[in-house]
Amino acid sequence: MSESAAPQVIFVDDDADVRDANLQSLTLAGFTALALGTAEEALTAVKDDFAGVVVSDIRMSGMDGLELFRRLSVRDPELPVILISGHSDISIAVAAMQRGAYDFLAKPYSPDYLVSRVKQALEKRALVMENRRLTTTVARQHVDALVGDSPAIENLRRAIRQIADTDIDILIEGESGTGKGLIASMLHGASARKSRAMVTVDCGALPDTLLESELFGHVSGAFPGAHHARTGRIEYANRSTLFLDAVETLSESAQKKFQYALETRAVTPLGGNAARQVDIRVISSSKVDLSSYLAAGRFLAPLYYSINGLRLHIPPLRERRDDVPLLFMTLLGSAAKKRGRDEPKLTPAVWRHLKRHDWPGNVRELQRFADHVVLGLESNYSDGRSAIEPKSTELKAQVAEFEAALIEDALAQANGDVRATIAALNLPRKTFYDKVNRLGIKLARFK
Repeated sequence: MSESAAPQVIFVDDDADVRDANLQSLTLAGFTALALGTAEEALTAVKDDFAGVVVSDIRMSGMDGLELFRRLSVRDPELPVILISGHSDISIAVAAMQRGAYDFLAKPYSPDYLVSRVKQALEKRALVMENRRLTTTVARQHVDALVGDSPAIENLRRAIRQIADTDIDILIEGESGTGKGLIASMLHGASARKSRAMVTVDCGALPDTLLESELFGHVSGAFPGAHHARTGRIEYANRSTLFLDAVETLSESAQKKFQYALETRAVTPLGGNAARQVDIRVISSSKVDLSSYLAAGRFLAPLYYSINGLRLHIPPLRERRDDVPLLFMTLLGSAAKKRGRDEPKLTPAVWRHLKRHDWPGNVRELQRFADHVVLGLESNYSDGRSAIEPKSTELKAQVAEFEAALIEDALAQANGDVRATIAALNLPRKTFYDKVNRLGIKLARFK
């Protein structure tokens, strides 16, 4: 193997003659192979971005092949590991396959059979690596998906850039639909852990009866029906990010189990004896202010302080109204592209709804509105009066609201053309600009 070529196959055996023979078979078949004499060497050789296959004998001096497989599977559960077994070890190899090993070769095996099994494993590995590449690309694109130029969003973007590549645990708070999952993806996609998929746990959909098995995994035979061992979500997130969505919904019992695992960074599978260390970064989300839950005794203090290394707050759309038009236009473009349609122009009715509605469903509701506009269903959102119906009972405030609505309608119809708007309203130029400044109308939003 040349020094610059990354190995496709790492072959591990403590017998030098066996290593040499198998290395020759793999090289003649066209693979870039690396032969190693110990499991410890293999652990060092397998890097985070290793795109190949590991083939290892089970019985070796020092660390055996089974322990090598276990350690590699903790690092990367999708890494294909092929175990080589003597006749007496076949049952052990089968059990290892049930725990996730890709395949086993019973001695003696032919060089052609070794080559064929490695080839299939490499094809599977190539698909896994391509999926990870696409996941990372999407996560990087998410950095541009936080749309808006309000101070709150600018501060949020700045905070994400500053903390994404640290290992500090983060709590994201925001109402339903504000984009907590997006922020978690942005943080993960901009971190050193981005090569591994983020593992999401929907806490609200996790009943206590399945909690231990789902999160911590179990060994074979741990309970009736547990015919195969299972890696839990926490261990699966090893060397990646664990996203606890809707963490406020956890029961007190679940909170206690979570807290111990997160504090020790270790899990013990159900029915197992030994704890397994995990290297994870934890991002949690809550649609409520968890400090209020803490004060009311609805959330345990140890878990709260474990997950709250740093807190990010996502403001609802009603608190950043100036971001709504720009965000809507972004969503509208995506919706039109998804449905293969031209992007529709913003009508006065649509503009009024964007400006007047409080958007209690936040970005999720705005996305639905964008879909409806693309489909030509925007008339469902207007009754002909609600667009300029005043919110204030004071006469002066009502007049200002009415004036603003009329000017905004004219700007929308003119696509932001100030001259055309002034002509349509029959206003002196200075009067128009005085009203725009007094009413807080931002002309750039209409262009």
